[in-house]
Amino acid sequence: MRKFFLFFICVLITIGISAQQTNKKGLPIGVFDSGTGGLTVLEAMLTLDAFNNVTGKPGADGKPDFDKEYFQYLADQANMPYGNYAAENKTDLLKEHVVKNMDFLVKRNYDKVLENTSEEIDKQGVKMLVLACNTATAFALDEVKQFSKNQANNIPVVGVINAGVKAALAYQASHQKGTIGVFATAGTVASDGYPKTIRAMAKSLGMNEPVIASQGGFGLADAIDRDYSFFVDTASSYRKDYKGPSINHPNYKIDTSLLSVYKFNSEKNKLLCEFDDTGKCLDIQLNDPENYVRYHLVSLFEKMKLQHIVTPMNTLILGCTHYPFMRDTIRHVLNELYNFKMNGEYAYRDVLAEYVELVDPAVETAKEAYLEMRKLALENQSEKKQNVFFITTPNNKIPEAKLQSDGWFTYEYKYGRNANENKKFVNFVLFDNKNISAATYERLKSALPAVYKSIANK
Repeated sequence: MRKFFLFFICVLITIGISAQQTNKKGLPIGVFDSGTGGLTVLEAMLTLDAFNNVTGKPGADGKPDFDKEYFQYLADQANMPYGNYAAENKTDLLKEHVVKNMDFLVKRNYDKVLENTSEEIDKQGVKMLVLACNTATAFALDEVKQFSKNQANNIPVVGVINAGVKAALAYQASHQKGTIGVFATAGTVASDGYPKTIRAMAKSLGMNEPVIASQGGFGLADAIDRDYSFFVDTASSYRKDYKGPSINHPNYKIDTSLLSVYKFNSEKNKLLCEFDDTGKCLDIQLNDPENYVRYHLVSLFEKMKLQHIVTPMNTLILGCTHYPFMRDTIRHVLNELYNFKMNGEYAYRDVLAEYVELVDPAVETAKEAYLEMRKLALENQSEKKQNVFFITTPNNKIPEAKLQSDGWFTYEYKYGRNANENKKFVNFVLFDNKNISAATYERLKSALPAVYKSIANK
């Protein structure tokens, strides 16, 4: 009787574990970024066809690999850009933000009370965490993995950096060796996450250590996401609250001797000047994402020349998920610089190859997430639900919260806070027409059609 009882208990436990696993399979996949840039990773996941859906083996079968899956996306817009936390010595606060966002994704509750809407959803927890944010991956991957281990389901975690490095080294292995450029946020560059991963992975593959050159794209992700401190599309004159590169910036100076190289676009207030009484421009402010690209790519190659790097760059990792939005601009500026002459001589051909492979880690991250899902047998076997899109907004009920005129945190308040303050700084709400600009939706419509369709049909 005792043996039968023990056998019965074991059967019940097995059934319970099996049911728990089945329930887990039916949960969405969580995708996270500091802003809307991570939607490039989600677009890759929605459109990926690199595997056979039946066998899971490499090879397209005409069906999206995540065809049966659904997703939860979270943009920590209230606390972005993440790239500036390192410069402000607030990486502990950054890590806290990331873990709090993971906690939101794995739980079922969110801030349902919204202005002018009664929309609600039955929020699910997630079965996988995809860090579609390079800075979050660089600084907080270990913390996220530890957080995941402490969850009942031990949720798998996929980060974006390894995927990008794998693609860059694959290109290097099949082409003439060149310098690998890393174009990322200032925070990601400060973490040294990409160079360390490149060197370690190259060593494991038996490759010679590559030459690496990095550029922190200070202000670019911010401008793409229309952060007030770096880009205001309605601005028509020099701004006192601007934080981006300028002639007088202590760390990101616009070199006036290189103005003919930058070739800044000055149309429609895309470049702002502080004029003296005679009309002379005393300082310059960038007020368009294209001009940020121009400034940083020129800065990268000028740095390579100063460092006497003699291996032309032929691979550029777009180490921020926002940067693929500017892919065409980046390609255009690279071509301009390759053909740019100064005093009758090509200025950058010693450091820049004629063709540069632009590595977008999004597709490689999507592949890695698919392989992880198959390895852990997490494929959805139940009803597919709608994709859901969340964003953080400032919690203006905190008395000390400082807000800009556009309703988001001021730069000083955002980076002036400290970790472990145990305050609810943000609200987790659904995407809507107030917290996402019309211009951003238009950008998504043209650049990320699968994502845009999913948002529009929500």
